[in-house]
Amino acid sequence: MTFLIIIFGTIIGSFLNVCVFRIPHKQSIAFPASHCFHCHHTLGVLDLIPLLSFIFLKGKCRYCGEKISIQYPIIELTNGIIYLFLFLKFGLGYSFIFYALFSSLLLVIAMIDFKTGIIPNKLIIFGIILGSIYLMMNWIINRSFLIIKDGILGFLAGALIILVIILISRGGMGAGDMKLMGVIGLFLGLKGVVLSLFLGILVGGIIGAVLLMTKIKDRKSAIPFGPFLALGTFVSLYWGEQIINWYLSLL
Repeated sequence: MTFLIIIFGTIIGSFLNVCVFRIPHKQSIAFPASHCFHCHHTLGVLDLIPLLSFIFLKGKCRYCGEKISIQYPIIELTNGIIYLFLFLKFGLGYSFIFYALFSSLLLVIAMIDFKTGIIPNKLIIFGIILGSIYLMMNWIINRSFLIIKDGILGFLAGALIILVIILISRGGMGAGDMKLMGVIGLFLGLKGVVLSLFLGILVGGIIGAVLLMTKIKDRKSAIPFGPFLALGTFVSLYWGEQIINWYLSLL
């Protein structure tokens, strides 16, 4: 079963690549069919097999010989691994389905933000709708309003914390980060969204310091924060309870 989950995750990852390339350019993710970005030749079935097509074609287009972006296999493999971790933690139930969709959304947002510095509103809207449905499903199954309350508090806390940072830093973060934190709060609740933000800032600070010391970036360079928030959320989603319990044990 674990192998099938990985395969399923890489197939979804192939679709995520389409989203990453097309959404920033405001193109349809359904039409036209997948094609080479260099020669515009429509890709066949053998060109679209996740991971394997890239390997067998040696990273080049079958039709024009131009190099295929390494992003394709990276996103496919990453999404497959994320799905495997989620399956091992939650099993094959509604939680796995919603968290898998949520994680794929985060992966798309992280890549788009990394490439363009923008988090598209349509992805945020999809996240809010997905998170709201997730909370309603939780209430229907568990009959506990506490889950909805925690999600709402997480949404508000996540957005407000970033808003305060924006005001204090005068633009150190963007409105996209604020909206993204709200979506994360819907899924992870109050404790989860705070932990995700802390981990994102921690990792972002370390990487930012390395980039400055190596002079890859200077102090005026903008560094997208979305990828760090996504990474912090993945860690919080999988190990959040253990991290929080470990921290509380130290008090």
